[in-house]
Amino acid sequence: MRVKTDDRRRAILDAACAVFRDTGFERASMAAIATQAGVSKTTLYSYFESKEELFIAAMVDAMEEQGQQTLDLLDPADPDLRGVLERFGVAYLRFLTQPQALALIRTAIAEGGANAMLGPRLFALGPQRCWNDVAAFVATLQMRGALRSGDPHTVAAHLKGLLEAGIIEPLLFGAAPELEANDATPAAVTAFMRMYGVD
Repeated sequence: MRVKTDDRRRAILDAACAVFRDTGFERASMAAIATQAGVSKTTLYSYFESKEELFIAAMVDAMEEQGQQTLDLLDPADPDLRGVLERFGVAYLRFLTQPQALALIRTAIAEGGANAMLGPRLFALGPQRCWNDVAAFVATLQMRGALRSGDPHTVAAHLKGLLEAGIIEPLLFGAAPELEANDATPAAVTAFMRMYGVD
C-alpha cells in the first residue's frame, strides 16, 4: 500500500477548509473538495471516511497550531503571573480576531448548531480542549498558592469571559468591537487578579 504523505493530507485539509467556509457543510461535496485538493474521490475517502469526519478534522486543524502556540504562553513556572496572563490574553485575542479565524468560528457554530452529531464533537475538540488546558494551568497555580482556590474550570471560564468581553461577540456579528484588545487585556487581567489573585 502506498504511504499517505503529509503533503497530500495537508492539501486535502486546506481544500476542505476553504470549501466548507465558502459553501457551508450541507452544500459542500466530497467531489468539490477532491477537485480543489487535486486528488481523486477514492484518495479523499482513503484519508477521511465521511464528510462529517473531514469537516471536523478541517475545522480543528485550521485552528490547532496557532492555538497551541497561544496556550504555550501559559508558563506555570514564570513568577510574573500578571505578565503571563497579559501575554496570553493579547495572543489569544489576536488569534481569534483574525478574519479567517472568525470565519471558521462562524462556520463551526452554524453547522454545529444544525447538526447534533457535529456540534458536540467540534466543541470538545476545539474550545473545550483549549480551556481544559487553561484549567490545568489554573489548577497548578492553585496548588502552588499563586491563585485562590476554586473550581479550575470555573476560574478558566471567568478568564475567558473577561478576555473576550466586548470584542469577540461583536466581531462574530460583523460589528466593530466595543473595546480594543491591547487596552482591554490588562483591564481583564486586573479584574481576574482581583477575583483570584493572592496578595
